[in-house]
Amino acid sequence: MFVTAAYAQSTTTEGAEAHDAAAAGEVHTETGVAHEAEHGSGVFPPFDSSHFASQLLWLAITFGLFYLLMSKVIIPRIGGILETRHDRIAQDLDEASRLKGEADAAISAYEQELTDAKAKGHSIADTAREAAKNKANADRAAVEADLATKIAAAEARIADIKAKALSDVGAIAEETAAEVVKQLIGGTATKAEIAAAVKASAGN
Repeated sequence: MFVTAAYAQSTTTEGAEAHDAAAAGEVHTETGVAHEAEHGSGVFPPFDSSHFASQLLWLAITFGLFYLLMSKVIIPRIGGILETRHDRIAQDLDEASRLKGEADAAISAYEQELTDAKAKGHSIADTAREAAKNKANADRAAVEADLATKIAAAEARIADIKAKALSDVGAIAEETAAEVVKQLIGGTATKAEIAAAVKASAGN
């Protein structure tokens, strides 16, 4: 492709003008609206005073919706949860109080039963001790009576034996005396005289 000198010069001139226009802020879009006119003065929209009314409106709407949400949904649910927990805690406290009362009653009953058992044990021990004492006294009395009976019987036997022995001794003494008299004086004495002499000798 051959480019003439006139065409190259015209192209160079148009490029320079376009560059100067861009530097001066006069570049237009295809619609013919300037760049600055399209985008305004370059202020951030939330800080643009021309948008304050709509921003306040949407703030009020958002706040109202949030308030309705809080008052109609969130707060009632939180209140219901707190009320449920409060009721549950109250029930747990009542249950704990009831169980404590039952435990106290059980302890009191146990202590009362223990006291009654101790008293009954003492009573049984006293009764058993008294019964054993009475039985021991009765056994001792029976043994003493048996011993007294045996002693009396022994004494009676001893008396009989003594009497028999004494009678035998008297007879022997009489025979001995008769033999002594016969040997000494060469005579005989009557049985009555010998018995009287033996009795007189025994009395002395």
